[in-house]
Amino acid sequence: MSVTVPAGQRAEPPAELTTIAARVQIRLGEILAAERQEWAALDPSLDEPLGDLADMVLGGGKRIRPAYCHWGWLVGGGDPSGDGALDGGCALEILHAFALAHDDVMDGSDTRRGAPTVWRKFVQRHREREWRGEDRRFGEAAAVLVGDMAMVLADRTLGWVSPETRAVWDGLRTELNMGQYLDVVGGARGSATADEARRIIEHKTARYTVVRPLQLGAALAGRPDLAEPLARHGLPVGLAFQLRDDILGAFGDPAATGKPVGDDLREGKPTLLMAMARAAAAPSQLALLDLVGSEMSDETVAEVQQVIVDTGALASLENEISLLLEEALGALEALPDVPAAKEALAATARFVATRQA
Repeated sequence: MSVTVPAGQRAEPPAELTTIAARVQIRLGEILAAERQEWAALDPSLDEPLGDLADMVLGGGKRIRPAYCHWGWLVGGGDPSGDGALDGGCALEILHAFALAHDDVMDGSDTRRGAPTVWRKFVQRHREREWRGEDRRFGEAAAVLVGDMAMVLADRTLGWVSPETRAVWDGLRTELNMGQYLDVVGGARGSATADEARRIIEHKTARYTVVRPLQLGAALAGRPDLAEPLARHGLPVGLAFQLRDDILGAFGDPAATGKPVGDDLREGKPTLLMAMARAAAAPSQLALLDLVGSEMSDETVAEVQQVIVDTGALASLENEISLLLEEALGALEALPDVPAAKEALAATARFVATRQA
């Protein structure tokens, strides 16, 4: 089963998102090429993990975080033709690679964007080269180190910034890790309440994906005082982004998402969608939902998906996304009057709330 937003409700990303993504792609390529060249000169084997990092960073993604950093820069009065927020946006993308590399190890995910995950690549190399020790342990260790390399490189890419900007960056990194731990604990417990799921969403995704990038851009422009009005727009957008992600993780088309059907259900992620379904489920339906997080056949996944639909959880979540979008659009009124930035923020909010991948 797959769930598709009706064509009339879907929004296209603003054209500026593509422009920003292209500039970020070029700069990221330069940063990563220089890093690979430096360390391969020391030892050619170091090019392998850095090559995997480059593949992950340059191999796809919407560049949502750099775009929000750019628009925060514009709202803060930054020069639209300047590159004052470019390295900040690149730092966000490299930091995201750190999170993905570690996340795939923690979740045991085999694929990312339709390609093998970093830890899986290293497992395969270990086997092909007939190295000693346990292949999975080696693969996971190597992927953790790739993530660590990304975190350090992200810090270096951001460079020397004002104390106010550094405070935003440090807050982003801390919130991401705390939210990630709450996510891991929720998965180990087997479920999360709606309040717990919302807490995870806010700290693991909403602030990290939208709020902090906006605030980072504004701080780079010298306007850290805009943190609160930016958060009033960014938080509902970030929440809507993750709620849409939860729906795609449970119902998304693998051809669009690059992940197996029902991937989040097999992993047992403690999503708000699942919390809502469990709260409304009858005993017979709960028995099916209890299978979430285990090895499930495609048929069982389809049965779990039907329970999510029948309990009204999917419809409730879609309604919540609509309300969050409305809240986010209303909050734009309190921001400085920079029409280009406001128009882009409104278009991007609609896009992230209705996207299909």
